[in-house]
Amino acid sequence: SGPCVTYTKFAFCAVTYIYLFSYKKMGMMTRFRARLHALQALAKLDPQAQAEKTAQTVCLLSVVLLLPYLAGGHASILVGGVGLGYSCLVLPMIVSANYKYPASLLKAFVVKIKERCTAIGQPVVTVLARVYGPVDTVERAYLRMTNIFTLVNQLVFFVLCDRVLVPDQRVTALYSLMFYNVIAYCVSYIRELIEKEDWSPWVRMTEHSNIKHLAMSATKIVLEWTKAVTFIITMVFMLLVFGLEQGLEHYRPTLVYNFISSLYYVVTEKVFVELLLSFIVYLQLPVLENLESLWVPVLFRSYTAVISFLFAVPLVFYGQYRSACIAIYLNVYLRYKEMNLNSLRNLAVERAVLTQYRFATPQELSEFEDVCAVCLSPMRLARITPCHHIFHGECLRQCLKASDHCPICKRELKFD
Repeated sequence: SGPCVTYTKFAFCAVTYIYLFSYKKMGMMTRFRARLHALQALAKLDPQAQAEKTAQTVCLLSVVLLLPYLAGGHASILVGGVGLGYSCLVLPMIVSANYKYPASLLKAFVVKIKERCTAIGQPVVTVLARVYGPVDTVERAYLRMTNIFTLVNQLVFFVLCDRVLVPDQRVTALYSLMFYNVIAYCVSYIRELIEKEDWSPWVRMTEHSNIKHLAMSATKIVLEWTKAVTFIITMVFMLLVFGLEQGLEHYRPTLVYNFISSLYYVVTEKVFVELLLSFIVYLQLPVLENLESLWVPVLFRSYTAVISFLFAVPLVFYGQYRSACIAIYLNVYLRYKEMNLNSLRNLAVERAVLTQYRFATPQELSEFEDVCAVCLSPMRLARITPCHHIFHGECLRQCLKASDHCPICKRELKFD
């Protein structure tokens, strides 16, 4: 009877296992078929309902993927390298997926938050605008004093260089700024002599008259001789100071200090900016589309603001909070404000005329023609109109200022 009982138990267990396995398999098949039916039904839905279903699925998957961060007993797993890899992989995916497929519930929640913030923040913004109004007036008046504004920017940046690059020296900024100003004066005077057309010492009564104005002629002679003598004395003095090194015991700038400070001075001093602008205009870079006079100030001012901010940040770690705040306000905030009020706004206006016309591809340049119909010059970079005519960006911009029609076919250029 023993073997019979054992066989009976084994048979019962086997039948039960087969039954459970079949039931489980049938359940899996049923769920699989249900998922297929759901996908087929989802495909038949209108796009709005389909997008909502997708957004709900993304939201649920995001909750599931964020569950490990909510597990109190196993949260330590996310601290090590595995957790860092999981976070780097999952979190960007969750953010991008929810941004692309936002659920309607989240949309309503975000809209309510925005409305509440607007209701609370609008009175605060109004009060701050009234308080900031007089300050803004003073700032704009200060920005209009270009020479003083530039000199203060240079002095503040040189002091930043002193405290970051040569913290043991306190007069390097003043010596360097004086030396650079002397160089700028000499370059400006030499440039004036090169570009001078009238070398006559006389001032005539009118442009086509031979009658000389004696008082104005004497004034002109005195001014010209004063400039020449000042230039000679300045050059001799600087050669003696830096040649004999008298009074320069505490002036020991490093090579990095000289490079960074001189570069900043070059992109902020008027005479050097004009020389660099002339050189860039001479290069005729196609990518600038003859907007060098607008691009160069924006690029130079952006560089000065960024480099000033980078040199002001270390002062925070040194505990010099007041100096850091002053530098950020004068050299970053006011510099950006000045750029936004002048060159950046003008550049945006001029580029808005051309951005609606795409660049012509090399195939289109070779297929149609490689000569601009306006200036008859070769084209390496050009804009194409809706009527498939190709022009230089500058030529098209100048033509659109006079008329909204194509310079060739006279078709009205409109964009819906």
